[in-house]
Amino acid sequence: MKLKDKVALVTGAGQGMGRAIAQRFVAEGATVVALDLNLEAAQQTLADLGGKSIARCLNVADSAAVAAVVDEVVTLFGRVDVLVNNAGTGAVDAFADITDETWARVIGVNLTGAFHCAREVVRAMQKTAKPGVIVNISSTAAASGDGPAHYCASKAALMGLTRSMAKELASHGIRVNTLVPGPTNTPMMQGIPQEWADAIIKGVPMGRMAEPEDIARVALFLACDDSGFVTGQNLAVNGGSAFL
Repeated sequence: MKLKDKVALVTGAGQGMGRAIAQRFVAEGATVVALDLNLEAAQQTLADLGGKSIARCLNVADSAAVAAVVDEVVTLFGRVDVLVNNAGTGAVDAFADITDETWARVIGVNLTGAFHCAREVVRAMQKTAKPGVIVNISSTAAASGDGPAHYCASKAALMGLTRSMAKELASHGIRVNTLVPGPTNTPMMQGIPQEWADAIIKGVPMGRMAEPEDIARVALFLACDDSGFVTGQNLAVNGGSAFL
């Protein structure tokens, strides 16, 4: 029970890595607030798990909505101990075909949304004067450049956000790290053509994609006291497909 009595927010918790992380955290004793644009999917993540965990609909790109959710969590549970910034989006565009709207949407969710959530959670942590943990979910694409420009840029920027936050917030007892998954067997990945998937797997020395549970186990490590002296780091979980 490595997260016993902790209150954890997980964004993008309705499927894939977010669902696996939320469920792993509940299994380790946390009260989880599962956040997703799709409320029903977030509720399904927590179905039959018991405990006090709750699901809420949230668009992380809406700063007022983020503030309202964090305020509600503090009212209900008294504090926030862990935030996992997992919510993300992408689009398949050649560089010259990226529209202003698409660029703004991808950056707005992947980077600005993570900032909105982290800012409100840090405010809550500082108000209660409790130590805390923030895990930003990036992507190996941030290092390899394999992917659309808006997606790679947003995920690379998350690494810079982590470093700045970690330096500033360490004295407040708040640790901030980046979890950097490689190709992972999520619903998004399952929707691509098989020949694309085969080509991706060929680029992974360990010979397979990650499963969401692989990512969840590392998220647990970063969220719990096992990593109590780890902050400002990029921890890759990619089967050797890129080295950070």
